[in-house]
Amino acid sequence: MDDRPLDLFVVGGGINGAGIACDAAGRALKVGLCEMNDFASATSSKATKLIHGGLRYLELYEFRLVREALMEREVLLAKAPHLSWPLRFVLPHEPHLRPRWMLRLGLFLYDHLDWHMTLPKSQAVDLRTSKWGTGLKPSFERGFVYSDAWVDDARLVIANVKSARDMGATIYARHRCTSARRSADGKLWNIELAAPDGTTVKLHARGLVNACGPWVKHFIDEQTQVKTSKRVRLIKGSHIVVPRLHDGDHAFILQNKDNRIVFVIPYERDFSLIGTTDIPVEASESPVCTPEEIAYLCELASFYMAKPVRPEDVVWTYSGVRPLFDDGDDNPSAVTRDYHLEVDAPDGAAPLLSVFGGKITTYRRLAEHALEDLRKFYPQMAGAWTGAKALADGELADAPTFEQAFDRFVAGAAQAKPGLPPDLVRVLARRHGTAFDELMEGIRTVGDLGRHFGGHLYEHEVRYLMREEWAAEPDDVLWRRSKEGLHMTAEQRASFTRWMQSLRPNT
Repeated sequence: MDDRPLDLFVVGGGINGAGIACDAAGRALKVGLCEMNDFASATSSKATKLIHGGLRYLELYEFRLVREALMEREVLLAKAPHLSWPLRFVLPHEPHLRPRWMLRLGLFLYDHLDWHMTLPKSQAVDLRTSKWGTGLKPSFERGFVYSDAWVDDARLVIANVKSARDMGATIYARHRCTSARRSADGKLWNIELAAPDGTTVKLHARGLVNACGPWVKHFIDEQTQVKTSKRVRLIKGSHIVVPRLHDGDHAFILQNKDNRIVFVIPYERDFSLIGTTDIPVEASESPVCTPEEIAYLCELASFYMAKPVRPEDVVWTYSGVRPLFDDGDDNPSAVTRDYHLEVDAPDGAAPLLSVFGGKITTYRRLAEHALEDLRKFYPQMAGAWTGAKALADGELADAPTFEQAFDRFVAGAAQAKPGLPPDLVRVLARRHGTAFDELMEGIRTVGDLGRHFGGHLYEHEVRYLMREEWAAEPDDVLWRRSKEGLHMTAEQRASFTRWMQSLRPNT
């Protein structure tokens, strides 16, 4: 880097930090971004992976949040059609939980809060005679179907970081921000980062963004020593993965007698994802899915699904801590999912913008709002732009639907690589989008991909992930850049871990 101060330095490499860095870089600001671990290694890879308005938030009167999220669904589908796709959700009707009129009214609002919606509208269905009942117990006779969407959350973060890098942002992976203090005249932030090799990186920036997620308050208190009365509520959400429970591409939204809802979603070709729980916690470090949470999710899924779900069926679990803006509600399920942005800039000093709360669906709008809140400090800054431009690797050909755009891209990729199995081409196209061409340059057959680790994971792709996407540890590859750990045996995962750890950092 040159010695000129950065315009904006972003601390936190989850979806909000990555989104803000991407937006700011596209407005011609000089941007830096740091993450203390791997990108999306905390909350942003531990979600239910939905782009959705949040149907149940209507019961909490979160109309602004729901409308904004619904409007974002199709924006995000267009920005990254390789990482996201529409999904139909089946809601079996349980009269003693929510009356039919309430569900009809809620779904009507859900369909019409975004009046530009092009996804299919909701409908009442007969679960006994339609495909929508596939997977459910025959005792469930009536229900509803509505639209939302799915996203690979960890790869969405990487796409934003890559976009920021491509527009000139400087990326500091695995650099912990140990100190951020305003200069004596208050015009700059003096920032220190601890690099992976133990050295210290010193930077200067005209503005600072605290997008530390669960650590947002800790960062304010410890690294900046700025005072704030705002707080976050830490809510743990756990998910389980089991062998596929039903045929078909639809997902289920299941009501529980405690008024919570749980999703059952087709996942990674051969599995079903079930989640989530809502448990208040005090700390954000190393959350785990407890036996009690596994039992809770298995019991609810088994109540609805034709195929029983037992704890011994669980092949993988993950848990994340959601940093919800503390609005004072005692019920963890009722705490607002809306976000709050706070700007600290006393007497015109260099600004600190802190992000409280948020959800993956609204990250792009959150980033726009953050940059607008900072506009007075950057009068030369360009206007909003992210709503109409694809993310890195997401510029697929135009097509009538998002699914057709991806299918056409896959067809072209398969035609260009006739020596590769079609299912491998589809998986790699889904992960990499238009970067497939760069990844597969010079590759003609499976033999050209190097060592096969299991599933659809080969040495050639791993080295690409290390070189281009900041992957440094086995878990970065197995569970975030890909989910191929699910398709590998324990022995294969251990063998891959030994191989990757044997590589030098600059390999």
